[in-house]
Amino acid sequence: MGAAAEMLGVTAAFLRALGAAKLIEPRRSSGGHRRYSRYQLRLAARARELVDQGTPVEAACRIIILEDQLAEALRINEAHGRPAEP
Repeated sequence: MGAAAEMLGVTAAFLRALGAAKLIEPRRSSGGHRRYSRYQLRLAARARELVDQGTPVEAACRIIILEDQLAEALRINEAHGRPAEP
């Protein structure tokens, strides 16, 4: 967790808050250490951007979840030959 927090320029408490908000759920190593995927680190970096802009952590997490859902819906539509709306 410490390495991930340092890489993102956040505290371990911030990463735990993102976990509590269900934005990221790291895997655990055999020694009990939290392991974050690259995808989870990207989500945490986006959360930091929003929080730095004054968005509360819980709201930032909800925004990111909605952004992710929209991106997935657009990918599905594109895969089915439906162009994205402008």
